[in-house]
Amino acid sequence: MQARIYRQTKPAGQSGLAGTHTWILEYGQSAARHADPLMGWVGSSDTMSQIHLKFSSKEDAEAYAKRNAIGYTVAEPAKRILKPKMYAANFAANRIGNWTH
Repeated sequence: MQARIYRQTKPAGQSGLAGTHTWILEYGQSAARHADPLMGWVGSSDTMSQIHLKFSSKEDAEAYAKRNAIGYTVAEPAKRILKPKMYAANFAANRIGNWTH
């Protein structure tokens, strides 16, 4: 079964980076999901898709996968581009565009 190793992403509604420094190894979905006829819950017979192992580094996750003969792919995180911004730039005399406040 193929596993995926990736780094946790930043939550969209938050500005902090807490919890984004861990690497996660998870298995893909190998069995189809089906709806329970009585309750309507969606379930599957695949219990491996519920496993999410956390590691402090990518090398630790790869070593675990190699040690246990697990096929894996690594998804590298996209590099963040930070543009420095200053609040005072809103009031600059050479500002292009109207100030809307």
